[in-house]
Amino acid sequence: MIAIVDYGVGNLASLTGSLTSLGLANEVTRRPEKLASASHIILPGVGAFGDAMQKLRDTGLVPVLRAQAQKKPLLGICLGMQLLFEKSYEFGEHAGLGLLHGEVRPLGPDLAAAGYPGLKVPHMGWNRLDILRDDPLFAGTRPGEHVYYVHSFYAKRCAGATLATSSYGVPVTGVVRGGLVYGTQFHPEKSGDAGLRMLAAFAALSGERAGKL
Repeated sequence: MIAIVDYGVGNLASLTGSLTSLGLANEVTRRPEKLASASHIILPGVGAFGDAMQKLRDTGLVPVLRAQAQKKPLLGICLGMQLLFEKSYEFGEHAGLGLLHGEVRPLGPDLAAAGYPGLKVPHMGWNRLDILRDDPLFAGTRPGEHVYYVHSFYAKRCAGATLATSSYGVPVTGVVRGGLVYGTQFHPEKSGDAGLRMLAAFAALSGERAGKL
């Protein structure tokens, strides 16, 4: 069973619908015992980093997630991916879960510095995913496939964890991994068949198959 963390942030309906369409048992929960008994955990997220972290702390699940991330595959999606890092500079400086090394910074200033001030923020829409390092998560992913993004901040200083990027004036961190912890900046549940295949590959991971990175 895949446990989807319910902490008041995230588009849960489309995610549960996608998993169910794949025949994957899933449950939206904030109960520690459910996270402990699940085979996989997904941390969704939409909104602002600081507010989301506070809501996550209010559930009491932060230590639970940190412990379970050492035992089973965990996938952070969009803001959920950003929460995996050490800190974010979205409306101030906020500590994250610290499951991955790196930080979250605003996209706009980097686009301007790179000579692309006309590119819109948020980065919203379909973009090609460029795989930098092979991984079991990409078992069903085809070269050059497009995925769906909606974000104004992105992960930086995380080269050691980066598996894939998308180009939007600057290389946008698209997929990350550290041990059993994965993250996608894009929404696989909104990325059509490509996203469904990636969710299926995540569900097929085990601690042994994912290995160590």
